[in-house]
Amino acid sequence: MDFERRRHDHTHLNIAPLVDVVFLLLLFFMLTSHLIQEPAIRIKLPESQTAEAMKESVKTVLITKKGEIYFMDRRVDLKNLRVMIKENFVNTKNEFLRIKADQDVNVGLLISVIDEVRLSGVKNFSIMTERK
Repeated sequence: MDFERRRHDHTHLNIAPLVDVVFLLLLFFMLTSHLIQEPAIRIKLPESQTAEAMKESVKTVLITKKGEIYFMDRRVDLKNLRVMIKENFVNTKNEFLRIKADQDVNVGLLISVIDEVRLSGVKNFSIMTERK
């Protein structure tokens, strides 16, 4: 008499490759998160539809929400800003300066900074925004 063998359908799912992929992704994000530099001075830029990506090698003037002014990551008074720009620019007519002002900064302070930049001899400058 022939007995019919019972077939066992194994429905095991091998999750070892999935775990490997998850660990690789975790490792990737942990390593790359340290390479992203966060600015020490936090400002929230206003939004614009025509904003362009920024080159990090360009010299910048930062204006915080509290009205503090930073030139190349050094705190500067408004009256000393012109001197600092002149000291750090070799050719003020051809070099480029970016102004990054918090969206909540006083417009009068922003205009004063722009005046100091122009009086220092810098002809090429822009005011930074974020793309919407």
